Amino acid sequence: MATNYRKVWLIFVLSLFLNFIWENAHSYLYTDYKDGRINETILLRASVVDAIIIIFMTLPFVFIERLRNESWIIVPIGVLIAIIIELYALRTGRWAYNEYMPLIPILSVGLTPTIQLGLLGYLSYRRIVE
Repeated sequence: MATNYRKVWLIFVLSLFLNFIWENAHSYLYTDYKDGRINETILLRASVVDAIIIIFMTLPFVFIERLRNESWIIVPIGVLIAIIIELYALRTGRWAYNEYMPLIPILSVGLTPTIQLGLLGYLSYRRIVE
């Protein structure tokens, strides 16, 4: 059991690192955050929140042995969570995209934030657990 807690910690650390890189790379696709400039503190905080979300997404796959072969499910779960977050944030004015953000038709949410949690969650899990 202690090894599973170590895996959770390592998933957190790896996903924090990957999310910080991702947040910095795609921050240029946003105009602002809460009507202010996007800075490193905001990007780090977003990365921590993303890493925490990824932990909750991957916990069942770490602790329930029979789910380990179904880890692909992390991707659609992450995409769904990201869509919900993006729709909420855009509707409440937490952030806004600039003209360079590729949008997903019909949903009108950004492509890069939509795939971020699913992809990085899956990669973090696979690198540590499998």
